[in-house]
Amino acid sequence: MNTDNNSIKKEDFTNNVFALLKETFEGSPPEGSHYLDREVGVLNTIEKISAENASRSIGGASLAAHLEHARHCLVALVEFINGRTEKVNWDESWLIKTVDEDAWNLLRENVRRDYETVARTFKSIENWDDDKVGDAMAIVVHTAYHLGAMRQIMKSY
Repeated sequence: MNTDNNSIKKEDFTNNVFALLKETFEGSPPEGSHYLDREVGVLNTIEKISAENASRSIGGASLAAHLEHARHCLVALVEFINGRTEKVNWDESWLIKTVDEDAWNLLRENVRRDYETVARTFKSIENWDDDKVGDAMAIVVHTAYHLGAMRQIMKSY
């Protein structure tokens, strides 16, 4: 830890945010977790779901809708980190309601790709200013929320 009480070392922050991002998407390592459910992340959760179940609306939104919204957030985050300033139309992120097998497979591939892009983007950041720290924390928290929502939807199957 840095001796200055007003700051932390970049590595202390990035190691933690990378670990949380990875766990949210890939699941926890067997030896420990930041979440209660071990080895459960977005990617391994969605692999077990059929397109039919992903399309079922529970509580007003389907699992596919939550996943597309989370994916949309990943894309927007990278755009903001890379300098985007215009607003995002968040309503567009909820347009997918149902999926067939092809659309479901494509959505899962796109989520994996966009997660990997965020991970690479995080690792390439040299200057973690206030906006980037806030964006990183927001994407981890926001996608963790949607992981929880998807896992709750799955309980209805």
